[in-house]
Order: sequence, then C-alpha cells, then structure tokens
Amino acid sequence: MLPVTERLPLLSFDTMSEAQRTAANELIAGPRKGVKGPFIPLLRSPELMSRLQKVGEYLRFHSAVPPRIAEFATLCVAWSWSQQFEWVMHVPLALNAGTTRETVDAIREGRRPSSMSPAEAMVHDFITELTNTKGVAQATYESVLGELGEQGLIELLGILGYFTTMCMVLNVARTPPEPANDIDLLPTFPR
Repeated sequence: MLPVTERLPLLSFDTMSEAQRTAANELIAGPRKGVKGPFIPLLRSPELMSRLQKVGEYLRFHSAVPPRIAEFATLCVAWSWSQQFEWVMHVPLALNAGTTRETVDAIREGRRPSSMSPAEAMVHDFITELTNTKGVAQATYESVLGELGEQGLIELLGILGYFTTMCMVLNVARTPPEPANDIDLLPTFPR
C-alpha cells in the first residue's frame, strides 16, 4: 500500500498571494494562533477561509451551546467522517469540558456510549437520527429544544454543519492530524 500524501500542504508565506497572506495573518492573530488543520487547504480560497473561520470561531468560543455538548457533538461528527485531525484536536477539549473517557472510547469504537450524561445522550440521539434519516421526529426536536432552546438548537445544527464541512475539507486534502501520543486514533474507513 502506498503512503497517503497530503494533497494541499501548507503554503509558504513567500508563495502566498496578498489575499492569502491577509487571511493567514487574520487567523494567526485570532484565538487559533496559527494556520493549521482545515485552514491549510482552505487557504487556497482565502475569502472562503476567512468567512468559515469566523463562523467556527463563533461556534467554538461564543455559542449558546455549552462547551461539553459542543465538543461532544464535534466528536460525533469527527467519528462519522473518520476524521483524525478533528478527533485529535477535540478529544482533549471534550474531556476538559466534562465528557468521560468511557464515553469518548465508546464513540471511537462506534458504540452508543452507556456513560453519557442525559444532555450528551439527547445530542447523540439527535445527531444519529438526523444523520440517518436526514430529519428528526417531533419528540427528538422537542427534547433538544427543551435542553438548548431555539438559539441552542440552531447553533447545534451550525456546529454539525461547520464540522462536517471541515471534515470533508480535511479528508479530501488528506491533512494529517497533529501528533498526539495519548489519543487513540479513529478506525479508518471502511469500518
């Protein structure tokens, strides 16, 4: 089997266009402090990268969705796309936000975690139903609405959509994960 090579590696500042340098500097100056992960390939479209990173910044750092739920949802999306970069980046964030190691391990193994909090279980079921049926039943909708409110429901959908986009970009670009010796990687496709 041939080694997988990164298709859209990081550009050097010398080879970037002015628009790319501006977008990269904006990212470096923000809370991410660098151009990494999905922003490496997205730099090929600096305007799109700039707009997407602002959406991601809002969803990650200012959303009405509590961090534990947001990080848990991100792990579910990363698993669904077998996306190693997002998995490696968000496992520590999910653990720090209160998701248990047992829950993280179950997600990684493709099992419904038995150790989830009630809010995590509600989000897991919402994501699973939405992914499998492309919609949600009234009871599922009302459960999330009762837990997160209308703004939280919409922002949860934003988190799911944003990280789905990031996972697609990373998978197509074959962007490798950051080194992380203490995090078990996801099984690769096909599972």
